[in-house]
Amino acid sequence: MFMKIHRSPEAGEIVAVCDCELINTTITNDTMKIIISESFYGTRRATETEVQDALKNAGSINLIGERAVSIAIGMGLLTRPTCIMIGNIPHAQVYQL
Repeated sequence: MFMKIHRSPEAGEIVAVCDCELINTTITNDTMKIIISESFYGTRRATETEVQDALKNAGSINLIGERAVSIAIGMGLLTRPTCIMIGNIPHAQVYQL
């Protein structure tokens, strides 16, 4: 997986994670188009443990891909029905309020 942590004084840490094979691709469905770019998801590969550690401290989370989403589900941060399916690719956003 690729992971990038965006730091914002207003929003805290925003952790973006995507499955490796999705980087630099565009996925679409009838109502949306998502560009999965290195500028947002990063170029640094992360292990499952690194992703879990980052998600524990995140103010907000943006996940795309089966492996990325499954980690958050396993941690109890979201459930499968709360994910948006873009074709067969799950996408989830979690915001701390």
